[in-house]
Amino acid sequence: MVKNTYRSVYLSAVDALENGEIENAGFDGAVMFEEAFGVDYKTFRYSSDFDNEPDGKDLEKFVSMIKRRITGEPLQYIIGKWEFYGMEMKVGEGVLVPRQDTETLVDTVIKKSKGKKDLEIVDLCAGTGCIGLALEKHLDVKKLTFVENSLQASSYLEKNIARHGSRGEIIMGDVLSKNTLSWINQADIVVSNPPYLTKDDMDNLQTEVGFEPKQALFGGEDGLDFYRDITRLWKNKLKDGGLIAFEIGIGQENDVSEILIRHGFKNVRFYPDANDIFRVVTGENIELYTD
Repeated sequence: MVKNTYRSVYLSAVDALENGEIENAGFDGAVMFEEAFGVDYKTFRYSSDFDNEPDGKDLEKFVSMIKRRITGEPLQYIIGKWEFYGMEMKVGEGVLVPRQDTETLVDTVIKKSKGKKDLEIVDLCAGTGCIGLALEKHLDVKKLTFVENSLQASSYLEKNIARHGSRGEIIMGDVLSKNTLSWINQADIVVSNPPYLTKDDMDNLQTEVGFEPKQALFGGEDGLDFYRDITRLWKNKLKDGGLIAFEIGIGQENDVSEILIRHGFKNVRFYPDANDIFRVVTGENIELYTD
């Protein structure tokens, strides 16, 4: 009887992932290997232990993870965590997975706010809290408020707040409800990665994305509902000179910019991500006085 070794188990897992049409099968297999066996794959594969037989319970865990991945379940859900802006975030079923695209939003707000003191920030549709937590780490933040409507998502938000020693507080409520606004003081920055997928987008979701909560994805027929309503409701919560910053979907930069301009925001700009796709729109709440 041929025994299983770490090497054979890993190679079999990668084959299974490739046959299951999982992109980046080698990377995904290595990440799950590390999580199941508690080793660093890059180092471990060059050690003599790589040809030893793995512990039965660890092997069962690894095989279970591979099976879940083949169904299309996001890798992040399977391992229960993901890195965002150099910070580990707890993730799982019921919360949007932090993505590299969203780091562009954090980059933009940091650049626009560097050097400012005692900032008060509101993170709308907070999910894991990755945006607000990254801003708190890199800016001088006096007060951080997360607004989230999902109990499932808020459970991960609470864990991430504790994990990173944040002083942020959670307001449970709908960002589109005036009642929710009544709990919030005026802020220097309102930031959000709202639902922005269109009906057509939702009808053609990738398998992985289909595992994520629909309420965190669907932005109405044209994908712009949350931009319209957040801008209309939350503009009065911004201090004079305050900044509103949105992540946007592909091709939405002109529409979202027009929404901000229509509501009186000045210096409206949009910014590209690392792939030169416009991912962020910002505007400033500047009162213009005339004699």
